[in-house]
Amino acid sequence: MTVSSTASSALTAIAQQTRRSARQLAVLPTAAKNQALEAIAQALADAAPDIVAANEADCEAALAAGIAKPLYARLKLDADKLQGAIAGVRDVAKLVDPIGQVQIHRELDTGLVLKRLSCPLGVLGVIFEARPDAVVQIASLAVKSGNGVILKGGQEAVRSCEALVKAIRQGLAQSEVPPEAVQLLTTREETLELLKLDHYVDLIIPRGSNSFVRFVQDNTRIPVLGHADGICHLYVDEAAAIDKAVTIAVDSKTQYPAACNAIETLLVHRAIAPRYLPAVAEALRAKDVKLLGDDGAIAILGDDLERATEADWSTEYSDLILAIKVVDSLAAAIDHINTYGSRHTDAIATENDQAAQDFMAQVDSAGVYHNCSTRFADGFRYGFGAEVGISTQKMPPRGPVGLEGLVTYKYQVVGDGHIAATYAGTDAKPFTHQDLTL
Repeated sequence: MTVSSTASSALTAIAQQTRRSARQLAVLPTAAKNQALEAIAQALADAAPDIVAANEADCEAALAAGIAKPLYARLKLDADKLQGAIAGVRDVAKLVDPIGQVQIHRELDTGLVLKRLSCPLGVLGVIFEARPDAVVQIASLAVKSGNGVILKGGQEAVRSCEALVKAIRQGLAQSEVPPEAVQLLTTREETLELLKLDHYVDLIIPRGSNSFVRFVQDNTRIPVLGHADGICHLYVDEAAAIDKAVTIAVDSKTQYPAACNAIETLLVHRAIAPRYLPAVAEALRAKDVKLLGDDGAIAILGDDLERATEADWSTEYSDLILAIKVVDSLAAAIDHINTYGSRHTDAIATENDQAAQDFMAQVDSAGVYHNCSTRFADGFRYGFGAEVGISTQKMPPRGPVGLEGLVTYKYQVVGDGHIAATYAGTDAKPFTHQDLTL
């Protein structure tokens, strides 16, 4: 894919404009940012009919093009979903401002004082497939955290994204935040060019399929925050309460099967499998879930259960499909998850607190749950107001990423003619290193 020098120059100019706007946004007081968020919320509410109409056109075109079922579920933005997104903007306004917080306040010596202060990252580049509601979440978090943002949505959502960003910028025009702090790219050619803008973009956040995220990771020098897979598990321990574990499994798989926090594999302890599997299979099939199983599951549920292959344990279906495996122990379940999982979110159903503690300590995932649905792995549900994405990397931020993941820090040192030579050599003066009140 090639991009003309004219198009490249135009995108560079957009990035430069975003960075200038971000610098203005970074120093605004909390009240000004919150007023901007309320203006965004109101502008989105006023433009709701146009936004929904644009999304309906996107959905109609996507269906005609044969869009995959999981992508279509993410693409759809009806009036109720839009109202939820608008409520999320106002929730972000209620959050504590993460900028300007003093993390360290320390006297190095008399009259020589160190501070570590939280500050914005700068400019975010967010590339996503479908999910037009992500525009609202990301823009609101960017404004609150003092960051500029360049958004690149998928072609299937271009009308929706244009309508949303138009409303967001109209809202910002009624505030102290420059509207140019939020930008939208609309062509495929611009994606690769955005990934080259390491002088202007500080963080890339991809949201989409496994192959899409890996493509982004392989084609940029800009730091990337995100996850390539959402292979989540529920392990039903031998000490699980069967009814509770059935309910958790059904919700984790069917409440929104296209989500990255829906389970793809159900692990069941051999001791409870004869009683649990028939009950959960009936409940899942009532929700039209296709079940695959290993030899242990087939021995209990019958030969009409399709046999799971090795590839199924590492597959993210994002659909009403679930692979079932019978395991001999808690240790075997943990080993399976750490081998095939994607370090996203994994849960245990058990009434044995020690088993739960062992599971949560040993499973190497961003989210480890006990007796609840994996669908709680979400920034809104965590009280973050919204999220820019979910990170499965080991370095922070990890899990659902809200405001705290869009903030870095800087060190400020204030002295009165102090020089390093005073503290070096045989007559070196010692530092006091006394922590002061934050």
